Amino acid sequence: MSGVNAQITDSITQVNTKVVGETPAMAMGNLLMSTNQALSNSAHNSTSAQQQASITMQAATVQGINSLMSIGSSVIGRSAENIIEKDD
Repeated sequence: MSGVNAQITDSITQVNTKVVGETPAMAMGNLLMSTNQALSNSAHNSTSAQQQASITMQAATVQGINSLMSIGSSVIGRSAENIIEKDD
């Protein structure tokens, strides 16, 4: 078997050099993509948590106002009852 053609050897050497040369850039690109994905997930989770907290705070406010309104009604009802009972 004779020696390998010089052009084939040169081509393989260039491909191997290209792959080795691209590896750090590709690794950095993959790292940046993973970091960006994690940060975007974090931002989405933060937005979702703020929305849920806003809904909870709104519900608590409505319950508090309902309690205040019912206290006023019960005071008026009790006062009216006392007035009616005094007339008898």
